[in-house]
Amino acid sequence: METQTVSIGGMTCAACAQRIERALRRLAGVESASVNLASEKATVIFDPQALRLSGIKECIVKAGYQALERTGPGAVDEDRIRKEKAIRVLWTKFIISASFGLPLLYIAMVPMIKWIRLPFPQALAPMKFPLIYALVELALVIPIIAVGYRFYTVGFKALVQRSPNMDSLIAIGTSSAVIYSLYNVFQIYRGVHMAVDSLYFETAGVIITLILLGKSLEAVSKGRTSEAIKKLMGLAPKTAVILQNGVEKEIPIDEVVAGDCILVRPGSKIPVDGEVTSGRSAVDESMLTGESMPVDKKAGDPVYAATINTTGVIQFKALKVGSETALAQIIRLVEEAQGSKAPIAQLADVVSGYFVPIVCLIAAATGTAWYIGTRDPEFALTIFISVLVIACPCALGLATPTAIMVGTGKGAENGILIKSGEALETAHKIRTIVFDKTGTITEGKPAVTDLIGAGGMGEDQLLRFAASAEKGSEHPLGQAVVFGAEERGLELLAARNFESLTGRGIEVELEAGGPSRVLVGNRKLMEERGISLAELETESDRLAEEGKTPMYAAFDGKLAGIIAVADVVKKSSLGAIEKLRKMGIETAMITGDNRKTAEAIARQVGISRVLSEVLPQDKSAEIKKLQNAGGGSGARAKSRGAVAMVGDGINDAPALAQADIGIAIGSGTDVAMESADIVLMRSDLADVSTAIDLSKRTIRTIKQNLFWAFGYNTLGIPLAAGVLYLFGGPLLNPIFAAAAMSLSSVSVLSNALRLKGFKPR
Repeated sequence: METQTVSIGGMTCAACAQRIERALRRLAGVESASVNLASEKATVIFDPQALRLSGIKECIVKAGYQALERTGPGAVDEDRIRKEKAIRVLWTKFIISASFGLPLLYIAMVPMIKWIRLPFPQALAPMKFPLIYALVELALVIPIIAVGYRFYTVGFKALVQRSPNMDSLIAIGTSSAVIYSLYNVFQIYRGVHMAVDSLYFETAGVIITLILLGKSLEAVSKGRTSEAIKKLMGLAPKTAVILQNGVEKEIPIDEVVAGDCILVRPGSKIPVDGEVTSGRSAVDESMLTGESMPVDKKAGDPVYAATINTTGVIQFKALKVGSETALAQIIRLVEEAQGSKAPIAQLADVVSGYFVPIVCLIAAATGTAWYIGTRDPEFALTIFISVLVIACPCALGLATPTAIMVGTGKGAENGILIKSGEALETAHKIRTIVFDKTGTITEGKPAVTDLIGAGGMGEDQLLRFAASAEKGSEHPLGQAVVFGAEERGLELLAARNFESLTGRGIEVELEAGGPSRVLVGNRKLMEERGISLAELETESDRLAEEGKTPMYAAFDGKLAGIIAVADVVKKSSLGAIEKLRKMGIETAMITGDNRKTAEAIARQVGISRVLSEVLPQDKSAEIKKLQNAGGGSGARAKSRGAVAMVGDGINDAPALAQADIGIAIGSGTDVAMESADIVLMRSDLADVSTAIDLSKRTIRTIKQNLFWAFGYNTLGIPLAAGVLYLFGGPLLNPIFAAAAMSLSSVSVLSNALRLKGFKPR
């Protein structure tokens, strides 16, 4: 399956998004389709053997909308320019509409206001010159209708295609007012001068003006919801200085290829990802990780696109360019998250799909009922127009995606990549968090601390043989042993037949000068091979209680000693876990270390629940047990909360995928980051609580938006239908209905934008 994102032009409300979704889902080969009104994008998962991208775009066009091109490095600027132009056009239309609408409203209302004497041209007095008065109103409303022509072209087209949207409601309502008014102009022309009291041109003109104002404010607000992604996109430099045969040459960033030698001077941005080949410097990586302190770089260290070289001159080899850079991957993750839908949006989606047709039926039914009851066509028309105009599917469609866009963008600004709307929603339900030990709670850089020989084995000899065996190992503990031997200047022996025994240790044969067979590993390995540990039991317990990992070494079937390795706890771990405890979240630690070592580390950071001696392949099973015991998916998740896993290694990937929320440490492996729902770029555990706080704030905002959107329509439609008037109350004027409708969308967007003020505790 392939996933493609297509930008869409011409959507005006949630009904439009629903219409496009339905059309896309009917295509052969489409597995799922999701259209986001706020980001104006469709995300489609499809079988490329059965369907091509051109077919998806053609489907969008057939549905009555535009499939916009967004490819290549210039797409960001094109998208920004297009949206800025759309905002300018909307403001221009509003200004033109208001220029005619305000005089129209003045002419229509002043003759009706008896208690205030306002200047009014006698040549337009409706009772003296009714035809001139009517024609002036008609002349003023025509430019307004012309400016708002899209409401009619789009609205009536959608109506004909049996998929009415918000434009349809506006088109029907204002057309009804204009047609009825034109009939009365004809009546005036025929000599029925009293028909001058039945002109509704100002209703149509002011409704269009107010809705254009609302659309303009909405477009500006929607633009602000994606500011975070624009900032990220603006970080990348436009050019790079490469070295060709020792000569410096400045080229566009698009022309850089993997393998190029790139020169970066102090104060310049690093153009692509790569590895330093010469020079030393400190690089500001805050735009990627949120970490304010510059990171020292020397030969062999990685550098990333858009970070800033602060001090020295460095040369580096380009490794990842274009869409492969870390910045491009982050932008892709944030864009995907902003375009995704949270489960909480499902109800709004369902309602939006049926909303406009139901409103049309309600308007027709109430208008007919009032006409039957009063025999007053003008009164019935007022009710009919008010119901159509006050209904607002926009607020429903914008309630969730705008909050998700701002929330995920705010997370990215703080070094927290939330990869989907579902992850953002689920995070606030977390009640249990399981932490991997090595590299997550600890620094992940263990070092040899103790050497205890058995049977007269000397420290150097023990370390030399063990390091010779571990030389082929990629395990952090094995590498610590090798590094310890190198620090002591010990000469290592050649080894053969290296065998890694997953979750237990290694078995190796050494060349002449050492034991023929070496075992280095944990208690489980020694017990499997029948090697007694009784001689060093006391020492092993002491080391474990001190938080050190005792690694046993056996040479030619006999216990040779213990090599103790310790991994330092990160400075931020204790405070981060204390913060989670205050939030009422239970914490646990999972590790392959023995129980005593694991418990010692757990005590240092305040974790009470320890899952020790867990093999890598069993970590996901332990997560599942916790989910079944009270947290996790299904009904229990709603009542007891979700289970999260925090890890950084390849062996954490299955557990990260199994957990309701997988949280990867940014300094970890690509596999772990791909398996996770949330990535902490700063590798700081304090960001776990920040992610949960952000989720809570975002979900609270979404609920407020949905409450407002549903509440507005629930109260507004009956009010427009004349329920209060039945009991002696006021009747809602269609002009006020239009103002309220425009306000509803803007208020939802404004509420979502309050999330931009979010700050980590």
